[in-house]
Amino acid sequence: MSFFLAFLGFAVLIVAHEFGHFAAAKAVGMRVERFALFFPPLIGKIRRGETEYAVGVIPAGGYVKITGMNPAEEIPPEVAHRAYYRQPVWKRIVVIGAGPLVNVLIAFVLLLGIFMLQGRPEATTTVSAVTAKSAAVGVLTPGDRLVAVDGTRGDAAALREQIATHRCAGAQVQGCAAATPAVLTVVRDGRERTLTITPRYDAEAERALVGFAFTIEYDREGPITATASSISEMWRITTLTVDRITALFYDAEARREVSGIVGSYEVSRQTIERSELEVVVFVFALISLSLAIINLFPFLPLDGGHIFWAVAEKVRGRAIPIRVMERASVVGFALVLVLFAIGLSNDITQLRGDGFSLR
Repeated sequence: MSFFLAFLGFAVLIVAHEFGHFAAAKAVGMRVERFALFFPPLIGKIRRGETEYAVGVIPAGGYVKITGMNPAEEIPPEVAHRAYYRQPVWKRIVVIGAGPLVNVLIAFVLLLGIFMLQGRPEATTTVSAVTAKSAAVGVLTPGDRLVAVDGTRGDAAALREQIATHRCAGAQVQGCAAATPAVLTVVRDGRERTLTITPRYDAEAERALVGFAFTIEYDREGPITATASSISEMWRITTLTVDRITALFYDAEARREVSGIVGSYEVSRQTIERSELEVVVFVFALISLSLAIINLFPFLPLDGGHIFWAVAEKVRGRAIPIRVMERASVVGFALVLVLFAIGLSNDITQLRGDGFSLR
């Protein structure tokens, strides 16, 4: 079932993106020749009016074919006035921008639903679980309320940071014990107690851990507060996505973290299989917003590339020669291919190794 639900989730995001282009094109009077889910070869198609609706076999996206997207395209005289490049710049920008806009709106609605129906997660200072084989086993118990670490009081984040100040005497390697123990003050059964635990370094977390999780509580938000929280979260995701894409050019670790189609699908499937509903919803909000962000990069064949050249034409005051756009699009194609190659390579490495797993 998780395979089907992950596939359905991706398909919905793709259809929604392409429907944005499709609906906007129809609204401004352009001629839409084909609306396709996935890429050719086509395995099914049906015509309704002037538009053909199709399904391809390569589940890597979808597309809307609008008459006249190529300025050099031969167009029947009776529909020439509805061709893409015969339209004013503002209409072209509306049509191209509608796809990413739909993905942004989907992300916003999903996040809004999380904040209003589930609430914003807040970590308490109460222990919910102790990690197996960790330093906390036999010392901490679920229900303990952590009051202070080494005399430092504060919220869950402050207490975690204090634990992380403990370091191993030599190199920080997986499982090494800190040079000094952490002194934890907890409240158990209504009485305050002092416990001593030696943290161990965790390479994945890149810091020393005791080995427990805090209880999470949720604070439901009203429409106005939830709207602000959704916008704030979307901005955080946007800046993080742009930073990570930029890091691909100079950070080998960032390149190793890129997932291709297989990796993204499999992680989504595992999220559906193992996680609670709000986590699944958040993941698809993240994917939807990331699709919009990546598509808005100003390189052809991405949507942002079409918008860039439309704006350039408006500034220039006349059409941009097709040969100029073709030459410039080489950069965009190269970047897309490189990103695809990195993702595919990482997916193959994962499949040959331990497979994909949620962290």
